[in-house]
This record gives sequence, structure tokens and C-alpha cells, in this order.
Amino acid sequence: MNAARFDAITGRYEELRVALIGDFCLDRYLEIDPAKSEVSIETGLEVYNVVRVRSQPGAAGTILNNLVALGAAAIYPIGFCGVDGEGYELRRSLAAMPGVKLDYFVETDQRRTFTYCKPLIVEPGKTPRELNRLDSKNWSATPSPVESQLVAGLEKAAPDIDALIVMDQVDVADTGVVTARVLEAVARIAKQRPELLIMADSRRGLRGYPPVGFKMNRAELAALTGRDAAMKLPEIETTASGLARSNARPVFITLSEQGIIGADAKGNVEHARPLPVRGEIDIVGAGDAVTANLSAALAGGASIREAIDLANAAASVVIHQLGTTGTASVAQLREVVCCDV
Repeated sequence: MNAARFDAITGRYEELRVALIGDFCLDRYLEIDPAKSEVSIETGLEVYNVVRVRSQPGAAGTILNNLVALGAAAIYPIGFCGVDGEGYELRRSLAAMPGVKLDYFVETDQRRTFTYCKPLIVEPGKTPRELNRLDSKNWSATPSPVESQLVAGLEKAAPDIDALIVMDQVDVADTGVVTARVLEAVARIAKQRPELLIMADSRRGLRGYPPVGFKMNRAELAALTGRDAAMKLPEIETTASGLARSNARPVFITLSEQGIIGADAKGNVEHARPLPVRGEIDIVGAGDAVTANLSAALAGGASIREAIDLANAAASVVIHQLGTTGTASVAQLREVVCCDV
């Protein structure tokens, strides 16, 4: 991709209006100084002293963070948080970001705020080391009144957006934002606005999803199609092509060190290898950066290959940000893409 084409695509980002429906969580980092370790008198166990606490939106919020970094004009998070301290922190973080509109973000006492609490050992001159994570999730079905608010928000946002991203992060179906009822609403919008870019990603796999754009990894592709997760690249390309033709929407398969395979709505396939590693890496958040950048690029008029190249560049930027769930700005993408051409 030459500089002119890069600027033409990314120059449209400042006009993009994107709705993001999914599971927003609070990423809370507890930075621990091991030099201040002590032993509890009561239990005899080692005490970790937290010297800094920082928080940011996570899960679907990581996609949002990347859309903000790209300079999207308006981003509409559609999700929920609880009436609790974590919910307060999450809403405050979202509200502080440029372009983020909380018109359709639900605060409810019927749910707790989904939280990833990440203790980090931080020592001078060393890479931060994450200890066992402490998660707070909802394990019961999302109440119908909350679903109604989510569906209503989605339907209100749909006529005025350039792209819709669906991000399902929960472990148990129908306990988060992207319930069967919400997916029915997504299907209706896809039929009403066939030109609208809709990109779906789910950690539990995309089986049962309406025919929209799909982004998944190798294991999720295997779960969706019933094929062997160890399938070779030619079979992955053929499978992606068939899915894209069936959905009449693009399909993307992320393959870690083997890059990304993409197929357009007609089944034409592209495959791009990742950029070289430039030192220590942390892969947390790379997949969400890919989702954000694929969606923004396609909404900005990129071809499948151009979208993959920009997503690979974003992943390269993000994995080199240690001890945090990173993002990639247009300036950072330009530096990586220009170095590669």
C-alpha cells in the first residue's frame, strides 16, 4: 500500500460513525511492587502491596479504544454495566474518550459490571508479569428488560451509522449483551440495510449468527464448520471463501504467526503474513485491534487486501506494548506500513 492510498483510506476515519454492541468490561490493573512485599501476621502468607491502580475499558471496550485511537467521528457503545463501583469507573472512562456517545449504554441494577482484575508484578528494567487474573462476570441469563433496552438502542442507532461491530465475550450463552434476541435484531438490520458493514466476533464461535461479516480465529472456524482445527492453509482459504459466498459478506480468519486470511463477498481470497517481531511481545488485545481496524478500513473504502494489511500493522503495533491492552493510532500505522513498503 502506497502512502497516497493509506491516506485516502485513513482520511475517511474522521467521518466514520460506528456502533459497537457487545460485552464491555472494566480492565483494572493492580501494579505490585515486589520490593514492598511483606508477610501477613494473621495468615503467614505473602502480602502483595499495590502501588498503582489503573483502569480502562476492556473486552468490547478494547475494540472501542482502538476506534478512538483511529479517530472515528462518533462511536456508540451499546452494552451494559452495573450500578457499582466498577460500573462507575467504566462509564467515566468511556465518557472521557473523544467521539464516544453513551446514548445507548445501559446502567442497570440487574447486572454486575463485567471486570477483569489483572495483578501485575512491576520491577524496574523488567517486563511486567501478570499473576492470576480475578474475573467478575454474570452467570445468569440477561433479564428481558435489559435485552429490550439493548435492542431499542441498536435499532435507534442503526439508520445513522457506517458500520456495526458485534462482539460477544462471555463464556455462557445469553448471559451477556449478545443474546439470541439481540442477534435477531442484528439480522433484521442486516436485511434492512444490506449495504451496511456488519462485523461479528465471538469467543464462543459464530454458529447461529445471521449472515453478516465474520472475523474468527482458526479454532473458532473449526467450531463453526466442524472441520479439524489443524487444517492447512489451502483448506482454510477454501472454507473462508465458501462462508463469504454463503453470507454474501466478508470473512476473516486470524492465524497468529501465519497472518490473516480474508475473503470478499464473492469468495475472492487474500492472505497476508504478519509483520516481523521487533523484540518482546504481549499478544493481549491484538485480536480486538484487528477487528477494529478491519471494520474501519472496510468502512473507509479499503479492499480486502488493504484491510488485512492495515489490521496486520495494527496487530504489530499492539503486541509490542507490554503490560497493557494497547491500541494503534493512524500515525503509528503509517510508520509501520511505510516501513514495510
